[in-house]
Amino acid sequence: MAVLVLHILQGPDRGKKFELPSHEPQLIGRSTEALPISDTTVSRRHAELTPDDGQWTLRDLKSANGTFVNGQRIEGAVKLAPGDQIKCGSTLMTFALAPDDKKTSMVSMMPGEDFDLTVESKSPRNPQAMILGAPDPAMAAMEHLRVIYHLTALTASTLDRTELLNQVMDLIFSEFLADRGFILLQEHPTDRPDPVVVRYRVKPKNLDEGRIPVSRTIVQHTLERGEGILSTNAMNDHRFRSGDSVRDYGIRSAICVPVSAGPRTFGVIHIDSSLANFTFTEEQLRLMTAIGQHTGLAMQSAEVLSGKMQTQRLAAMGEAVASLSHSIKNILQGLRGGADALELAMNRGDLNMAKEGWPILARNLDRIYALTLNMLAYSKQRPLEIEATNLAVLIQEVAELIQPQCDRRKAGLILDLDDAMPPIPLDSNALHQALMNVLTNAVEALPAKNGVVTVKTRYLPETQAAEITVADNGTGIDPEYMDMIFQPFASTKGQRGTGLGLAVTKKIIDEHGGSISVTSQPKQGTTFVITLSAETAGEVNSGDTRLPRPQTNLEEF
Repeated sequence: MAVLVLHILQGPDRGKKFELPSHEPQLIGRSTEALPISDTTVSRRHAELTPDDGQWTLRDLKSANGTFVNGQRIEGAVKLAPGDQIKCGSTLMTFALAPDDKKTSMVSMMPGEDFDLTVESKSPRNPQAMILGAPDPAMAAMEHLRVIYHLTALTASTLDRTELLNQVMDLIFSEFLADRGFILLQEHPTDRPDPVVVRYRVKPKNLDEGRIPVSRTIVQHTLERGEGILSTNAMNDHRFRSGDSVRDYGIRSAICVPVSAGPRTFGVIHIDSSLANFTFTEEQLRLMTAIGQHTGLAMQSAEVLSGKMQTQRLAAMGEAVASLSHSIKNILQGLRGGADALELAMNRGDLNMAKEGWPILARNLDRIYALTLNMLAYSKQRPLEIEATNLAVLIQEVAELIQPQCDRRKAGLILDLDDAMPPIPLDSNALHQALMNVLTNAVEALPAKNGVVTVKTRYLPETQAAEITVADNGTGIDPEYMDMIFQPFASTKGQRGTGLGLAVTKKIIDEHGGSISVTSQPKQGTTFVITLSAETAGEVNSGDTRLPRPQTNLEEF
């Protein structure tokens, strides 16, 4: 005897299956003796299923929100047939044969198809019955509008193709009763379609992740004609090859639609189901076709925008090269001057002259070294290596490197470090570079006489944060430049500056989840305040249960 199941298609318990014993009545509701349904719009004793020699009858138990069969509200008892859809509250179920049954259902086509297909059984008694469970076309249109609205929002949220297509498949699996879905793309109409997203509701046992059972005929038809295809009898549909793949996976119903924008077709979206006596509907085919079109438009827009961004990126690179070339040229001129002085001193054997030339050479070596580090830090994203760090020791190391510059300017460097500061979780190398940039700017801004740079730290227990203050009594920053000091290549030093130091510093602080602020008065000095969290950063688990992208070994291609 065939085994019958209730499969929940829509509602809080979406995806659950309840096998119906052949001789026991089943209560639908939220009471303890009923099938376990959590939908709060379902009454405690909502409806009852009663078997009679293989024939099941559904009876409403005077529920608050009513019981519907194929979109029609029932008043008394109704006999059920496999394929009927039952709606209680907001829960939609299908009354179907278990997946191991081999019976087939109807065949449906979109207008314009030229395949010679045969209808093998009758369509559902109510032609308005749909997977969305809407009792009338107006409600179906509202459901479609909701899906398209959701799709429009997610396609506008990313320019990354893989992320976009995974989000589209997430939406499809939330709205359609699909057991399997995949998206194939091709860069050129003559290219082999490449699988970029593959999803299973339940991962099959002994799955060969390098192979995807798929019908070449259906995919090629969809790609070449730009038409969506609905097969409600995949096992006997001659558009699927008669190999083992369709039967092995028990595929009963399938939809394949193009991902297109205007005349261009990017690829296809394919979903299928192995649920017996369940079929995707033409309404769903239309909805899936709309999803494919919106996805294609999103991909086309992303390509256009990426092209504009590439143009802007090239323009920015040109601006960066022009800006850096001036800085590098000035540094090289300094190096050449110092090298000439050393060469002359060596030719004359004059040690005093060599001592005068070496500082020029050393300063410019330091400048080009710092410039190279800042260029690398700004242009390349690298993960932080977080470890508990003694902030006082780190600042003292930076101060030792800055001290020679202060000595040359006859300026003072004062350290006021909080002894109660706990170890701070940070990347010591990255923060070392950030502090070097801030302190170098401070020293270079000092007056010729009586210049002082003060570095102060304090621990803020109320916010569990560390605060670093770098203050100088230098020339200050003009108000008109305050809004641009953290922008790359924005410098107030003229030929002496690259405009990368503070941009890199802010990038490093932002990556630490901290903040940097500045206050300044012309001819009175500048103060930078850096705040870093003292809390231990937790590990982020970004695990993804999706299957890895397979190779292009499509079974029937």
